[in-house]
Amino acid sequence: MSTAPRIQAAKRDWGHDESGCTVLHIDMDAFYASLEIARNPALRGKPVIIGTGPRSVVSAANYEARRYGINSAMASAHARQLCPDGVFLPVDMLYYRAMSHRIVSEVFSAVTDRLEQVSVDEAYMDVSTALIRWRAPSAIGAWIRGQVAERFHITCSVGIATNKLVAKMASTNAKPDGMLLIPRNRQAEFVQLMPLRGIPGIGPSLEKRLNNWGINNVAELAKPDEYTLSQACGSAVAAHTLFLAARGLDTRAVTARASEKSIGSESTFPDDTRDMRRVRSLLRQCCDEVASALRRRSLAARTVTVKLRYADLSYATKSHTLQQPMDTASALYPQACALLAAITGLAADTSDEIPLPCEVRLAGVSASGLENVHTLATQPSLYDLLEETQSPDGVTRSARLREAEQALDAVRQRYGKKAAAFGA
Repeated sequence: MSTAPRIQAAKRDWGHDESGCTVLHIDMDAFYASLEIARNPALRGKPVIIGTGPRSVVSAANYEARRYGINSAMASAHARQLCPDGVFLPVDMLYYRAMSHRIVSEVFSAVTDRLEQVSVDEAYMDVSTALIRWRAPSAIGAWIRGQVAERFHITCSVGIATNKLVAKMASTNAKPDGMLLIPRNRQAEFVQLMPLRGIPGIGPSLEKRLNNWGINNVAELAKPDEYTLSQACGSAVAAHTLFLAARGLDTRAVTARASEKSIGSESTFPDDTRDMRRVRSLLRQCCDEVASALRRRSLAARTVTVKLRYADLSYATKSHTLQQPMDTASALYPQACALLAAITGLAADTSDEIPLPCEVRLAGVSASGLENVHTLATQPSLYDLLEETQSPDGVTRSARLREAEQALDAVRQRYGKKAAAFGA
């Protein structure tokens, strides 16, 4: 569910010169809610909100629901206050992912294999080689929209441009159920119509920093040189990206089959809690789920991140990168506990009986810096070498724990995910 700002003045005919416009961004319209309506047409015309329970947040809402001021990440309880007659449904990720896979394989892949799927409901497409058959990018966009509507009974919006940035901004402003072509010679003019938040990657914090420098929209962002922008952003890398973006430029290529960047697990408590034992227990469960997912994909992670969302819906995160990649809950969990301590300002060895300083609504763990275990070269630590030498069978404790967790994987595969769990 996109919350990026849309400008009515941008949704117009920008011209028909398609030369060089070989990047398409396809974005499903209110994807989760639209899929629910597609499988239950009786919901059509009603405000549909995905996210149930007094502790949940809104994952998606259709356009009828958005008229009530409902948006993603809003507490579902607040959404019910805004729209008491709305239809509230639980998240069904298995269904959404299955339909996403079908749309990509049956429709997008019929055009080209130069496809970068960035989420279940959006993808970039490089159609430069497909033009031999299709002739015009707009013909491809029209065909995709028609096929998605005919086969899956949902709509999507398409942006067409010379690069990923402008294509994504075009699809956002084409919503809902539209297509927007931005010719090469109009892309600077197009992006400079936008507020700062119209550029993907500019969030509240960066927007505030830019505002403090007198930069309040993209047209003003195009005026300073890169050095001034680096002072405003506090980062030369961010400044370079924004310098290009303000002119409608983007050097990123469409990367086919982009590798997974992170794997995470998080859960909301039935009630806000300051109970250290409950939070640590949930983190242990999340570590188990993340580690199991890593092993299924033959991946190991170098970085672990802990996320806490508080009672007021604000959140905090903390990350740590290790020298050796990991794929076991026994390795992830101690790191997660240390990060929890760092976030809360408590000592790592704080007793479970000590309450947390703030009430926690949600906790989660994610792993990033992913590497394929089959091509991974690891250097054993001095501790591992000593343990291996001293062990009667030459097997380290970490190796035994990994074997135990692999056994858990086998049990779960046969008897279900909840059949066995990683212990303390």
